[in-house]
Amino acid sequence: MIVAMLSACVAEPEIELPAPDPRPLVDPGDAIASYVLRFPEVQAHRIQIEATSRCPAGGTLQWWMATWTPGSYLVREFARNLEQIEALSPGGAQPITKIAKNRWQVRCVPGEASGVRYVLYARELSVRTSFVDDELGVINGAATFLFPDRATGPLDVRLELPQPWSRSETALQPHPDGSPHHYLAPDVDTLIDSPLVLGNPEVRIFDVDEIPHHLVTLGQPGPWDHDRAVADVERITQGVVDFWGEIPYPEYWFLNVLGEISGGLEHRESTLMMTSRWNTSRRAERLRWLGLVSHELFHTWNVKRLRPEALSHLDYEREVYTPSLWIAEGITSYYDDLLLARAGLMTEAEYLERLSSNIADVQRRPGRRIQPLSAASFDAWIKHYRRDENTVNSSVSYYTKGAVVAWLLDAKIRRATQDRHSLDDLMRLARSRTLDEGYSPERFRALASEIAETPLDPFFASAVDSTDELDFADALQWWGLRFHPPGTETSGGWLGASIDPELVVTEVLRDSPAWHAGLTVGDELLALDDERLTSGLLETRLDQLGAGHEGLLLVSRRGHLRRLSLTLGAVPTRSWSVQPDPGASPIADRRRRAWLSP
Repeated sequence: MIVAMLSACVAEPEIELPAPDPRPLVDPGDAIASYVLRFPEVQAHRIQIEATSRCPAGGTLQWWMATWTPGSYLVREFARNLEQIEALSPGGAQPITKIAKNRWQVRCVPGEASGVRYVLYARELSVRTSFVDDELGVINGAATFLFPDRATGPLDVRLELPQPWSRSETALQPHPDGSPHHYLAPDVDTLIDSPLVLGNPEVRIFDVDEIPHHLVTLGQPGPWDHDRAVADVERITQGVVDFWGEIPYPEYWFLNVLGEISGGLEHRESTLMMTSRWNTSRRAERLRWLGLVSHELFHTWNVKRLRPEALSHLDYEREVYTPSLWIAEGITSYYDDLLLARAGLMTEAEYLERLSSNIADVQRRPGRRIQPLSAASFDAWIKHYRRDENTVNSSVSYYTKGAVVAWLLDAKIRRATQDRHSLDDLMRLARSRTLDEGYSPERFRALASEIAETPLDPFFASAVDSTDELDFADALQWWGLRFHPPGTETSGGWLGASIDPELVVTEVLRDSPAWHAGLTVGDELLALDDERLTSGLLETRLDQLGAGHEGLLLVSRRGHLRRLSLTLGAVPTRSWSVQPDPGASPIADRRRRAWLSP
């Protein structure tokens, strides 16, 4: 069953899973725009693009480019990578006028073809941008295409691949003419949401519940183990599908680029991921990659279909604000590793280590006392992707704190219903109830209270909308866990600042000894109590002097010597490491094992 049976006196929430999304049928003759991408200068990271549309009745056609891409909440100004843009018509080149940072206007003859030709500089290898060199290509729609203004309908995309590239892989619908590398998108949203990878990838296909899934691996494989990767991805996919109880797509693509960088971005019928070629040969790195696979696939439901109402209708030229990214990203971050454990790919100890890391990251960040979780979601556009030396002091991550709050919410629901319901049930109920219109914060919270059979408003007010300290006691007790007892107290001194190998300060924690001494980012540490400091000596000296030591710190600030009065603090000893509680009841141990099992 999708939701555990309620007691006889409580009505079971109605859950009706939607039918799979049909792949839209499009008439290529009705295309609102046609694109041809050519690659004569891949070694220079340049793509030549021609875009053609039909001139509207007014005789003026505007072309626009997205400024951001869904799933990555930052205005990235993709138009900065355009070069040599010119207007085309059947009669030849036409004048073109730039009217905004990402908009161009051309005069044209109503009813006739009108187009633009431009060069895209594509050298940023990431899951958000476009990239080409002589080995591979990555095409992201928002970062690549100009779109005719106010036009609706299908778009035609044709790629002229250079030698020796042989394949293009994407979730886009193949063109009915059967030509290789020729695709149709039913609308602008789909083209922006369907990345393409180009080159000579390794392609493995497996079925889950009779639905084809493609693992496409591109880049120099080296030690990458394709057999192990596809076996693991298949297990993850089956686990995620079993969790949701449905498959909402006709086919799915894992586009996996081996580029020695990391990252992933979700799409409706695919995901684009980047990782290292070494990450199948070392367990810790392999688990991180599998967590990425799990995270992005889970987004296929939680974000691409179950989503905040603000993300249901996107404006690609302006920010779209929501206080609910902690649900979209934080709850997904809770489940990415949890579903690995349930699939048998991660041990209980490994899962608890990842949970501990998230809790420690939240609790050691002074910003938790400054920014509520809902505000972190709303401010993603100006804070999350613009980390600086004060980020740790002024903000929290809606990914990390969101995952911890999801864990607490899961325990809260389970405790309130004596394990008859869980966060699993809430996510499936929200999926069935909201569909394409999306949810407001109030609606999601109301569904949570419905599943828990008790009002959860106080929990959300404290954990999500305030800077109150999180209460871990109930969750730990419910699953038979505890925080690792602190070890022997150390007498070493604590500065409370991050120092690079050149002894330059890169971060100062709020209310730390360094903070109160007036140490600031950019200061170079020279001496403590007139004793010369070196990179390898700093920690030793702090340990020798110990907590409570009062001394003078000599620093260089913008080339000028300064002496700062410093009182060292005690090294923080409280551990946030979660482990099974040897004193837990047998029923709590059983609950924990059931929680981490399929």
